[in-house]
Amino acid sequence: MGQDETTNARIARHNPMADDGDAQRFCSTCAFGSVCIGSGVDKAALNALHCLVEHVGGYRSGDAIFRTGDRFGAIFAVRAGTVKTRLVDIDGRELVLGFHLPGELVGLNAIHPESYPCDAIALDAIEVCRFSFPALAVLATRMPGIQQELFRRLSKDIGSAARLAGDYSADERLAAFLVDLGRRHAERGFPANALHLAMSRGDIANYLRLAAETVSRVLRRFQDHGLILVEGRDVAIAKPAELFALARPILQR
Repeated sequence: MGQDETTNARIARHNPMADDGDAQRFCSTCAFGSVCIGSGVDKAALNALHCLVEHVGGYRSGDAIFRTGDRFGAIFAVRAGTVKTRLVDIDGRELVLGFHLPGELVGLNAIHPESYPCDAIALDAIEVCRFSFPALAVLATRMPGIQQELFRRLSKDIGSAARLAGDYSADERLAAFLVDLGRRHAERGFPANALHLAMSRGDIANYLRLAAETVSRVLRRFQDHGLILVEGRDVAIAKPAELFALARPILQR
């Protein structure tokens, strides 16, 4: 997201989807896209190499893609919708670990323990691509870029999880959350300043380690100051440079 530009943003509804119209467009939004396209391998070739990509749909809000303790056998790329990862303790208390957007991978943190260490829950209508991990491991011997991309994504996930560990204000936390969502949208070719928050205010608060009332209050203050426009779960970033200035202590650690 441009740090020096000011956008007269208006609320617009977007439902980003990693387009599967053809192999090239599909790969352009997938987390492995740069590896496969850059190596001259299209989707048909991936199938020929036994890297079976299974399209799975029909998930509704609240459905689990996998649950804690399930045996690890696949990594999932989100095609449509938003996925929440979480832990639930023995008393039923939830800890939100992250949110995964179209084109992003879910399940990387299960490679070592060989079982999923958290739940992956659909926040709305979800479609995913299921990558058999044994098939990916075979493919990685022919395409080293696949393994490098897995390591890069895993490292990025670890870095994202560590961002919120500092003593940051509610304004800084929420600004960083919105700016980061915008950047991730832009990486996949979607509008950076028009966001649909599939997650509830409570989920956002849990993830940012804030009270839900605090999140609602800060969003109202951001809107009163003209930084964002809010309509239900749709958020338009009106002043990206000013919002980034608030987020800077977290995003530029």
